[in-house]
Amino acid sequence: MNLLPAQPTDRVATGVLLFSASLWGLSWLPLKWFIAQGLSGPLVSLCTYGAVGVLAVWLLWRDRASWRAQWALVLALTLVGGWANTSFVNALMRGDVVRVMFLFYLSPVWSVLGGWLFLKERIPPTRWAAVVAAIVGLWLVLGGPGMAAGEALAFTWVDALALSAGFAFAANNVIARAAHAVPLRTKTFCVFIGCGLLSALASGLTGQTLPAMSGLVVLALLAYGFVWMLLATVTWQYGVSHLESSRAGVILLAELVVSVGTALAFGGERLTPMGWAGGALIAFAALAEALASPAEETRSASVPVTGVRTP
Repeated sequence: MNLLPAQPTDRVATGVLLFSASLWGLSWLPLKWFIAQGLSGPLVSLCTYGAVGVLAVWLLWRDRASWRAQWALVLALTLVGGWANTSFVNALMRGDVVRVMFLFYLSPVWSVLGGWLFLKERIPPTRWAAVVAAIVGLWLVLGGPGMAAGEALAFTWVDALALSAGFAFAANNVIARAAHAVPLRTKTFCVFIGCGLLSALASGLTGQTLPAMSGLVVLALLAYGFVWMLLATVTWQYGVSHLESSRAGVILLAELVVSVGTALAFGGERLTPMGWAGGALIAFAALAEALASPAEETRSASVPVTGVRTP
């Protein structure tokens, strides 16, 4: 980021991170436009993340000496991070933005559990309380006590994609923390590669081929991948690198506010009182996780964010 100071003030770093969160929060707009043009989720992620991933292969190969000792973790990041992005893109394109975002923001739950199970992190009672709040919020978003007795919760395949995206992103965070010898650039760009590979696999298995596209659609796809996504990723990296993790976590909650607010205001979406209550509990859990004090963290707090971001 040559255009930004190497040692920014907190105000500058905060502004850059808010800009990044806003880009992530508004990403549903181009995705919905792409599906209106007849493109499927796998094809969009293949043409955007995958296109960047092709160039990223060269970067990873050049940095191979620095990550060779932990190559298995790099492979895991590629596959898990790739699934997180592929499933998230498809969920946003096919589902209600508000519902998808709330379900995705359960990623702090999975991060806490993953850190406890695999990294042997000590989890204080306050963070366990946040996990319980998020799970109750999930129940409310999916219907809660309003569902008829014996009736299954209103759970769809899009919900499954959103939940799996949050789970995979949390797993990506846990793996990235374990891959302490792997450069941040490698952690970031291997996810682009994974997203491209999984999108190509999904497109092949479903028999999807690229439809005839106008020059405008092609240009929009390239701009989304090489401008929107890269700019959002680089500004996120810059912001979180110059702010305390707790402050960065709170700022990045702006993504949830921006996405939900714009979807309700301009996307024609609605949310029931039960959904609002569940969403509030999930947002509270994400905020509590972001505000976890350094004394309560054995390594680092997970930050509930989207896209290809890695800790």
